[in-house]
Amino acid sequence: MAPEIRRSLVQHSSLRQDPHAVLRRVLDRVRPGTDPDAPTRELEQRIADLLGKPAALFFPTGTMAQQTALRVHAERTGRRTFAAHPRCHLAVWEEEGYSAVHGLRHKAVGDRHELITLDDLAEVREPLAALLLELPQRDLGGLLPTWDDLVAQTTWARDRGAAAHLDGARLWEAQTGYERPFAEIAGLFDTVYVSLYKGLEGVRGAVLAGDRETVDAASVWRHRLGGAIPDSWPAAVTALMGLDEVLPRMAEFRDHARAVAAAINADGYARTRPEVPQTPLFHIDIPASKDAVAAASKRILEETGVELPRRPGTSPDPTRCTIEVTIGVVSLDFTPQEVADLIRQLR
Repeated sequence: MAPEIRRSLVQHSSLRQDPHAVLRRVLDRVRPGTDPDAPTRELEQRIADLLGKPAALFFPTGTMAQQTALRVHAERTGRRTFAAHPRCHLAVWEEEGYSAVHGLRHKAVGDRHELITLDDLAEVREPLAALLLELPQRDLGGLLPTWDDLVAQTTWARDRGAAAHLDGARLWEAQTGYERPFAEIAGLFDTVYVSLYKGLEGVRGAVLAGDRETVDAASVWRHRLGGAIPDSWPAAVTALMGLDEVLPRMAEFRDHARAVAAAINADGYARTRPEVPQTPLFHIDIPASKDAVAAASKRILEETGVELPRRPGTSPDPTRCTIEVTIGVVSLDFTPQEVADLIRQLR
């Protein structure tokens, strides 16, 4: 029998995603006689309005949404290459679907351990369909480029006839780092993808926003890829709940992340990247091997019911590893010092 989880530092813990509890919340939200298509239409309109875009389209997965956006930009420009960070989500987590399915090519730009810079982009010599930027850069500890850098990089793309596309899976969190309206951030990009299940804690799904012509073209590819699913209302309803209940708390999550990071760094056993989190997402560098940290996390769960991240990331130094923490509703239950004490036990 799996250990009972009583408290959790994992954003998508069953403490928040328990199907029975989620369904009860959905029932409270959906009135009898609701048109099954209405929640999805409402969600698309709300996100389009929030991002300042003319149109938005629901997708069952972010993987499909992003590949579709890049395919549309490729067909419009007649170019097959997009530029993105070496550790962008499409390269690391999607088994090169952009190539296998769409025949696109990823031009890796910049140092895999640092954010893309304008100097990095200046080294690109081939025509691009799009420049893809991820905000924040998940695999770098939730780092954000400065606002001026972001403006310069998206301008660079447009000046060269390429689209600017935002991997905004965690745009909800990234906004707390810029403290600018969502529409101002999204306004730098031609297309924007946002996740419905990460920061918003929905059950699944994504939305792609942009101009009407692009979104119409994306709807064709959504159908071709099997994404025009009927009865998308459960995903839409939980996302609407997230917009109402979770999104307004993002700054609170960021502030708690900073307090937690300060406590970890003050303890001296581990270090956070960045030292002061820019968003609710950050990484913790731990002076212990991946296997040791995984075993310690398992032991803590069994002994105390406290759930810690169970999949440490590797490091070039085999005696060290990293874990990713995103502060959300469930992790607010921990004081910063409690988290620092727990991290010290990971050895």
